[in-house]
Amino acid sequence: MPKKKRRWALTPKQWTLWGAFLTPLIIMTVYFAYRQMAPFGSSSLLTVDLGQQYVDFFAYLRRTILHDPSAIFYSFSNGLGGEMVGNWAYYLLSPLNLLLLFFPGASLTSGIFLITVLKYGLAGLSFGWLLLKVTKQDGLMAITFATAYALMGWAIANQLNIMWLDALVLLPLIFYGLIQLMTTGHWKPYIVWLPIMLVVNYYMAYMICLFLILAFIWLAADKFTTWRRLAVQTGRFALASLVSGALAAAVLLPTWWSLTQSKAQYTVQTFKWRFEFFPLKTLSKFFLGSFNFDQMPSGPANIFIGALALLGALFFFVDRRVALRSRLAAGVVTVFLALSTCVQPLDLLWHAGQFPVWYPYRFSFVICFWLIWLAAQTLTLDFRPGPIAISLVTLVVALGCYYVETNLKAFKYLKPNQFWLGILFVVFALMLATFPFKKHWTYPLMIFVIGVTEVTTNAYLDLNNISYVSQSEYGNYTAELQRLVNKTQQADKGFYRIGKTFLRTKGDAFQTGFNGGSVFSSALPKATPTFMGHIGVPDGDGFVEYSNGTLLTDSLLNMKYYFKDKQLSGALSGSSMLPASSNKADLADYRIVGQDHWATRYQNPYALPMGYAASNQILTLKNTTADPAQYQANWLAALTGNSQDQHLFTAENFNQVAFQNINQQSKITGAMLQKKDLLKPGSITLTFKPKDNAAYYLTMGSTVNPQNATFTLNGKSLAQYPTYRNTVIVSAADHAKGQSIKLTIQLKKGSLWLQNFTLYRLDTTRLKQATTQLKQHPWRLTQQSNRKFSGTVTATAKSPVLNTSIPYSQGWHATVNGHAAKTYKTVGMFTAVKLRPGTNHVTLAYWPPFLNLGLIISGATLLLVCGWWLVSVRRRR
Repeated sequence: MPKKKRRWALTPKQWTLWGAFLTPLIIMTVYFAYRQMAPFGSSSLLTVDLGQQYVDFFAYLRRTILHDPSAIFYSFSNGLGGEMVGNWAYYLLSPLNLLLLFFPGASLTSGIFLITVLKYGLAGLSFGWLLLKVTKQDGLMAITFATAYALMGWAIANQLNIMWLDALVLLPLIFYGLIQLMTTGHWKPYIVWLPIMLVVNYYMAYMICLFLILAFIWLAADKFTTWRRLAVQTGRFALASLVSGALAAAVLLPTWWSLTQSKAQYTVQTFKWRFEFFPLKTLSKFFLGSFNFDQMPSGPANIFIGALALLGALFFFVDRRVALRSRLAAGVVTVFLALSTCVQPLDLLWHAGQFPVWYPYRFSFVICFWLIWLAAQTLTLDFRPGPIAISLVTLVVALGCYYVETNLKAFKYLKPNQFWLGILFVVFALMLATFPFKKHWTYPLMIFVIGVTEVTTNAYLDLNNISYVSQSEYGNYTAELQRLVNKTQQADKGFYRIGKTFLRTKGDAFQTGFNGGSVFSSALPKATPTFMGHIGVPDGDGFVEYSNGTLLTDSLLNMKYYFKDKQLSGALSGSSMLPASSNKADLADYRIVGQDHWATRYQNPYALPMGYAASNQILTLKNTTADPAQYQANWLAALTGNSQDQHLFTAENFNQVAFQNINQQSKITGAMLQKKDLLKPGSITLTFKPKDNAAYYLTMGSTVNPQNATFTLNGKSLAQYPTYRNTVIVSAADHAKGQSIKLTIQLKKGSLWLQNFTLYRLDTTRLKQATTQLKQHPWRLTQQSNRKFSGTVTATAKSPVLNTSIPYSQGWHATVNGHAAKTYKTVGMFTAVKLRPGTNHVTLAYWPPFLNLGLIISGATLLLVCGWWLVSVRRRR
């Protein structure tokens, strides 16, 4: 009797798919275990933006889904408050992120490890599946190409940008859908996978869509039969692409609106047709280990794919089995992709009109896919290159290697031993590609060993150049901040913001769930950093860091509580797990409400509620000053209607100024300090003695920064967030009557421009009077959440405006006494509503702009597609 097959036995195709999935997954898991990444040791995968930004969004995702669904569309952890659709669409919509729900607290890093290695494995699986579907590759050969794809140089260099890795998983599936659309007319794979990509990450999807146009051009030439059929294919491609976009409209439309408020406002309007660097420099990136930390902010495209895939792609163009028109079309696509890595306008095209801030040539994953795809079609078991083809490819490779070798010193990221090791793999690959006896079982095995060894070595060398955040550094800080937040929120259930004098990331509020004033996000509306720059807080195109608040801004921004790191003494001095970002001497005006070993909690007596009745002058206030102190005073005066409040800050003189190795200056503000002897230290010491217990502040222009000088206040380092492009305001003294306050500035370079360097005194008495006035008619909230506030407020003839510290957005809709009301923008940032005298019931509710329209378009398109499918099924019956 014949033996029955075992149920658990795998078919050759299943074996291939499991190999394509497990090989890259196991390789990266073993490497991360070797580096002791959590959960295997004391380190973590957190580095650069993954450690400074994305991990905080992941914590927000967990908290929102499990505890606070009101924060899905809007969150007050997003800086001073901001819409979240753009953040979900860019950072959080990968289905794999749901696995993070099972990793609370410090174990979140283990969840990040899991989804990272899974994305590597799934990328190999999807590419292997594509090869099985449309090429002659299978077994170890298919696994080799799938592993080269999953571990391409782009993936290794950008694994920290974890939300981009979904593009590697979905691109082969979308490409397969395009092939089906072109060859059989089947539209389902295309309009399933492309909308999913558009939803999961619109940014990478945009690049894939550009690549699909190029892929269509090649497929049109490769599959060409008649012009009529080409017209049908073109129409089918255009229609299916539009349908895919419509299916994803529920996400794309509100995201588009979000982009108009944020990234789209930085789009480059003019460009020059020029090379960004010498094109042949990119050849160095084909060698293993050609990536290090310095390549993150700038450098050639990361396009390492291994010698086998590179040679296979070159052999495609001399493979006579392929129609000449197909090779020519592929050449056009390849040249366009190559030029995109060095020609400025093409680079901008791939990045939607914006130069990347770090991580250049983010689209290069499509180049790697394209080259590996060409190689997989060529290096089949029946490939027999002739002597001319071998000579041409060998010549091209030799010339490329010669160029890199002669310019090796210019490539600081490529060490000589890595270059020669790469040459060895090229020789092995060339021998295997031209080997005449490919049918023997050892041939696929040799391909597998050489190919997988090279890409594994590349991953090892590249990632060894990167440092990571330790598990304790992340876990201990997060646990302490969470304790402080929990104690505060347990004691006060109201709606308020929390400030702090220490910082791990600008997304700490997302990480531990409080309303703050800092954020780092690619979807940050431009209005937020603009406003923060006006009030003297560090800002950038994608971040704000509220580490420079004054008593006035703390009051107006509802910063009701503050956390301050303790300065430990003795052996523990300088070892605090709460890195200081501000000295904030003006906390002396606040009341201590709790403390532990690491930090003290303060309550701000001047903090205003989220909304209150104010003067209508706030509706017409225009910014007329670049001085943050005066800007703040003007803001307060417009709220109170009292012009005297414009003089809240007064400039003060220093009592004494001492110069060391610096030319004497009669005026400090705007002075250009020059060292007398460039080889010796140069410093200036400024002393002032407060006459009362008022708060004193220093303003410092963008040139007066930690890159150009070190700052010491009364013998201790002046803590300050190091990056700022506008004038900042720094707390220098408070409750220090009669004490000598010494500030020493030591130059790091030969000169220093004391741009906007001024000492100010804040009139605390006047501030108390103003805040008391504004507190008289608060917005008494009866309902509060991240996206809805409702309550009563009493307006008067002198205070006919409900002023709030809720950032203005078209998504906020107001009703006053049950009737829709217009919202107004104040100081270019916040939301206000006009009121009639008397008691008013006011509701502000948020709903993302264009979400309803997107839902309608997506829903209607889905119904049409399903209807079309049902009709076609019935017809086939």
